[in-house]
Amino acid sequence: MKNDRLKSQYRVNEQIRAREVRVVGDNGSEVLPTRKALDMARQEGVDLVEISPNAQPPVCRLIDYSKFLYQQKKRQKEMKQKQVKVEVKEIRFGPQTDEHDYQFKLKHAREFLLEGNKVRAYVFFRGRSILFKEQGEVLLLRFANDLEEYGKVESMPALEGKKMFLYLAPKKAGVQKKSQQKRDREAEQDAARQAAKAEQEAAAEANGLLANAKGGEALKKLAGAVEE
Repeated sequence: MKNDRLKSQYRVNEQIRAREVRVVGDNGSEVLPTRKALDMARQEGVDLVEISPNAQPPVCRLIDYSKFLYQQKKRQKEMKQKQVKVEVKEIRFGPQTDEHDYQFKLKHAREFLLEGNKVRAYVFFRGRSILFKEQGEVLLLRFANDLEEYGKVESMPALEGKKMFLYLAPKKAGVQKKSQQKRDREAEQDAARQAAKAEQEAAAEANGLLANAKGGEALKKLAGAVEE
């Protein structure tokens, strides 16, 4: 069935309707009348295969049709294998998760997002703990905020039965948004660098003035000695 679908995508030999075609090969390409291209294919014992029907003129190759279909099937298989499979990873919390456990799960969620996976975080309310649903919502919102550099929120916390879910999707590489905390830290580091640079420049200027002053005093002493 797959081979039949693949065959229907391409015209071959007498199925090609254009009056002229561009024949491509290892040595370049040339535009020929379709009849002449068919004669060349017969002489070489291969087929004339139309690989780009929408081009002007259509582009064809001289190749064994069975070999061509095999190459196309192999290429499609390789492309399918290269496609990234996105998985949904789950992170479970309790409504009163302690800080150590929170940080541990935050680390795993960060790794999942960096690997290109989605994250489904949820708080499970057991028994009367459903009374702490607001606390669970605050926990999930904090979780989303701590991961804003790596993932974007697909849906805000929502209660479904005894579970409150939050969905995060990975951000594309190169467009990650810096957290406010990171921006503040970088601003502090930049200010510290600027202050250190200004201090170095001031010290260098002071040393230069001191050197000039010492040089002037030396000149005055030398001038006095000459006059005597």
